Amino acid sequence: MSNPARTILITGAGSGLGRGMAIWLAKQGHSILVADLRFDAAQETAALIQSEQGRAEAYQLDVTSEEEIAKFMATLGDRAVDVVINNAGLQHVCSVEEFPVEKWDLLIKVLLKGPFLLTQATLPGMRARGFGRFIQIGSIHSLVASPYKSAYTAAKHALLGLSKVLALESAGAEITSNTICPAYVRTPLVDAQIAAQAVTRGLPEEEVIERIMLAPMPKKTFITVEEIAAAADYLISPLARNVTGQTIVIDGGWTAQ
Repeated sequence: MSNPARTILITGAGSGLGRGMAIWLAKQGHSILVADLRFDAAQETAALIQSEQGRAEAYQLDVTSEEEIAKFMATLGDRAVDVVINNAGLQHVCSVEEFPVEKWDLLIKVLLKGPFLLTQATLPGMRARGFGRFIQIGSIHSLVASPYKSAYTAAKHALLGLSKVLALESAGAEITSNTICPAYVRTPLVDAQIAAQAVTRGLPEEEVIERIMLAPMPKKTFITVEEIAAAADYLISPLARNVTGQTIVIDGGWTAQ
């Protein structure tokens, strides 16, 4: 059974994992709606896709803003959004005692409220068309915790709950909701974490990589963008119609221990 071409909205697609997924999925024949808080970054991703004869359009989008999401949906008009990949994210590394409240609020808004708002905006259209896929980009921190990442870990744990509720509420239609939970992917976000943890823990960056990030992974290697994009492509496919409310873990064996 072939995987039909779909229109895929990817948030946070201006860099890192979001950009990598957008490029990979476009190569599979899908049309990509590249959304990012930074419009110039979204344009860069769309241009990279278009340079290889892929289909992509760039949009500026703050996923925490109901008003911006409403404007975005109005811009699309009657165009279908078949798949939503909730990928937009950020990190802040700090102890609980010193964690700035404004940073806590920002992480919760982007990582949890954003997926909720986009679900509210796109689910009615999916119901009307009889097809939809929600793919949440979780994390190994949806399942386990690490020191100094209280807001990120709390939000990623909560994202699993949101996704499961959505799976149940949409089960009567050809709509699914699943969460992909990778261990560390070598992206600019992770590079920033390496630097931040080096300061917080008083370790050289190479030791952070070996002793903190890769030590819990029996495979001892970073997850690739392509591995995550391929999992997303499977979840989009007709063969995954009964895969819903699930946590797809790509962690090099971390949680098998």
